[in-house]
Amino acid sequence: MEKEGRIRDPEGLNIETSSIIKDDQIKLKEDPASAHTIGNDSWQQVSLLMVTTFNSGWIMSFPNVMLVPLGWAWGIIVLVLIGFMSAYGNWLLAGFHFIQGERFIRYRDIMGFLFGKKMYYVTWLIQFSLFFLGNMGFILLGGRALKEINLVFSDTTMRLQYFIIITALVYLMFSFAVPNLSALRVWLGASTILTFGYVVLVFVTVVNDGKSKRHIDYEVKGSTMDKVFNALGAVSAIVLSNNSGMIPEIQSTLRKPAIKNMKKVLCAQFTLALMVYYGVTIVGYWAYGSEVPDYLPKAITGPKWAKVLINSAVFLTNVISQHMFLQPVHEALDTKFLKVEEGTYSRENIKRRFVLRSFLFTVNTVVAAALPFMGYFINVLGSFTLVSLTFIFPSIIFIKVKGKSARTVQKAWHWTIIFVFTLIAAATTISAFRSVVISVKNYHFFSNQ
Repeated sequence: MEKEGRIRDPEGLNIETSSIIKDDQIKLKEDPASAHTIGNDSWQQVSLLMVTTFNSGWIMSFPNVMLVPLGWAWGIIVLVLIGFMSAYGNWLLAGFHFIQGERFIRYRDIMGFLFGKKMYYVTWLIQFSLFFLGNMGFILLGGRALKEINLVFSDTTMRLQYFIIITALVYLMFSFAVPNLSALRVWLGASTILTFGYVVLVFVTVVNDGKSKRHIDYEVKGSTMDKVFNALGAVSAIVLSNNSGMIPEIQSTLRKPAIKNMKKVLCAQFTLALMVYYGVTIVGYWAYGSEVPDYLPKAITGPKWAKVLINSAVFLTNVISQHMFLQPVHEALDTKFLKVEEGTYSRENIKRRFVLRSFLFTVNTVVAAALPFMGYFINVLGSFTLVSLTFIFPSIIFIKVKGKSARTVQKAWHWTIIFVFTLIAAATTISAFRSVVISVKNYHFFSNQ
């Protein structure tokens, strides 16, 4: 276990004329430094991780936040376009795992190496804001699932905040017991069974509900201004559904050849995983139309046992998903504060890791309990942060690394991506904050919604 590596000053490097070569042909200048395991996992293991984590309980909100604001025609068009561009952006970024003999295991390290310390800290701020907000959303979603289970057995239930606390405690204990992504190996089989089991059950129950309805309203409601802002929020949610904002961090766990293996992982994500969460999105909207709630199981009218199983699986699969999406934060804290000379499971490092993760989850839990507006977290996540990390930054990196060696058409294509998605980032961010302002007016702190 090593301390976090320093950020190199790119001055004097002839980056503009460098090119990306196969990682199995590269002689590294030095090993990357991290408290977590690097280069240990097979592409099959990481593919399973991506497929299951991208089909977590978040997909239960997708029909409401994606298709209700867009309707059928625009909804399908935007799903396809964002899915394609997300696959392209992630594929492009995966190719920059090695630059000039350096291996980059963190997104912020790439940006710092190429553009200096200011961009290192900008990327750090964007990424960690994303991960903190995402984890609050996972905590809230787990609490919502537990509350729905309780409502099946009782007409009266505890406040949502109690279920949020229970969820956070489970997440904390899991993160403490499973210190890094590689240690998830033994949990992925159970996670895969749970994921596909509850998705199949959701499909069956939702389709039965849809067949029983004589009339379903698909009209996009609201004033013209509301429709525009809601549509931008839907774009944010679709960006979120396809992206993690942590491709270099995930790629760091892969065995050699890391670039080739990461592209295999991305193929699995943007075929199998995408078909599942897009499928739930489309079926949910088809069955309930514009009346689909922000948490799909609330609309299911099937047997009680089906609701219990779905919500139980949502809760359990979220344990794995939140652990993956919060892993860069754990890695940063562990690399900074754990003892370098001792092993991961030494007594001192176990104590330090428990303190660090307890503090992290305490902060996340308090905020999630105070602001339980799950749908709006999705819009914030998919706006400025993920648009920048997925679309804008990879094209900036391409232009910097390829420089004069790139064809004019290639440079024009990437400048177009930068320009278009900068506008989209600005528009979706404004829309996201508008939604938050409206929700603050309609709800009070620690609302039991």
